[in-house]
Amino acid sequence: MSELEQMAQDAVTRALAPGATGAECTFAEGEEFSAGVRMREVESLKQAGSRGAGIRVLLGGNIGSSRTSDLTPKGIEEMVRSALDLARVTTEDPHAGLPDPEELGALTTPLELYDDAVAALGTEWKIEQARKAEDTALSADARIQNSEGASFDSYLGTRAFANSLGFHGSYRTSSVGLSVVPVAKDASGAMERDYWHTTSRKASAIESAEEVGRRAAERALRRLNPRKIATQRVPVIFEPRTARSLLGELLDTVNGGAIYRHASFLAGKLGEKVASEALTIVDDATLPGLFGSSPFDDEGVKARRTVVIEKGVLKSYLLNSYSARKLGLKTTGNASRGLSGNAGVGPGNFYIEAGVLSEKAIIEGVRQGLYVTELIGATANTVTGDYSSGAAGLWIENGELAYPVAEITIAGNLKQMLMNLNQVGSNLEFRGSVASPTIMIQEMTISGR
Repeated sequence: MSELEQMAQDAVTRALAPGATGAECTFAEGEEFSAGVRMREVESLKQAGSRGAGIRVLLGGNIGSSRTSDLTPKGIEEMVRSALDLARVTTEDPHAGLPDPEELGALTTPLELYDDAVAALGTEWKIEQARKAEDTALSADARIQNSEGASFDSYLGTRAFANSLGFHGSYRTSSVGLSVVPVAKDASGAMERDYWHTTSRKASAIESAEEVGRRAAERALRRLNPRKIATQRVPVIFEPRTARSLLGELLDTVNGGAIYRHASFLAGKLGEKVASEALTIVDDATLPGLFGSSPFDDEGVKARRTVVIEKGVLKSYLLNSYSARKLGLKTTGNASRGLSGNAGVGPGNFYIEAGVLSEKAIIEGVRQGLYVTELIGATANTVTGDYSSGAAGLWIENGELAYPVAEITIAGNLKQMLMNLNQVGSNLEFRGSVASPTIMIQEMTISGR
């Protein structure tokens, strides 16, 4: 048992002694670093560490929680006392409780969440990566004359959890990331920006600084001299980056909390066809090396793979133990929280399964349509499904990316968009816990000039 696990277990024992009927405790510590460079000069440096603990106690159906950054015995004792005091004055919740004991556990297979090489990276090397990425972008073309900066970020962390049902566990995580945002200017002085980034659990797995700078420059340059287009209904293709954003909106519609509050248009739809057969969505916290992976969720429930939508049929919601009880279902191991308080629902690795067509083949199949590279201020109503977002991208003519477009709005209804999602690309990529390949919606409204 690790030191943090032991501290979490000791805090749970402290809570039970005065009469708590249940308790769960989280300890976390981390070190973060960020180097920011702008116009080849270091603009910011940040290095910070944090340690904290949080506890949630139950007195029957009454709940109290507290947190602290004081990890001395006195600080832990005060945290426990505060949580018990709050539990004594809260309203009873009949659905409150810990997970069913048979749900508890941790994956024993290697998840590759921590890389010792991240801890060994030197400050000067990290700064140089940010500087090199920006310099590559600035040197790519004479039209790139400015930059909103580049940054290199890293993180090392440990999380430990214990509850009064006898579960305890801990795991370490690491991450590195590099990004740059160049600004391109056309002959008239109009400017366009774009970015590229790379991130990984492993130091050796990120793209090179030169590759990040090159791709960011290409993306900024292709946005120069955008045209306006007329309002119309056409096929809309979302590249992986914007498809990921759209999938994030869908994540809210399968959240167990939204389902039991009837705040989702998918409430009561289990087993029904809600999307086209091209669409399969999976949540999987067991995939090695990814950002949504962990051996157990934030209630100590064993991580797992859950098929949410299979060939258009809604198979499961994402649930923690509380939302599962409210709905008369079983937890899917998706409890998520900070250090204290009631657990919410969060994803593992939530993604659209890859299809067989390349992105190029999908584009070639469109006579006239929109390829979306940026979504701006997207809004989605999870009850009605209404969806609208500002957008920028590239216009498709006869199967080719013809010219950039801007100052447009795309709109539709998520319910119909799911049904009209008729193409899924083969280019699934994970740059976070939500991921998607290129997808195409057969028809959406584009509002232009």
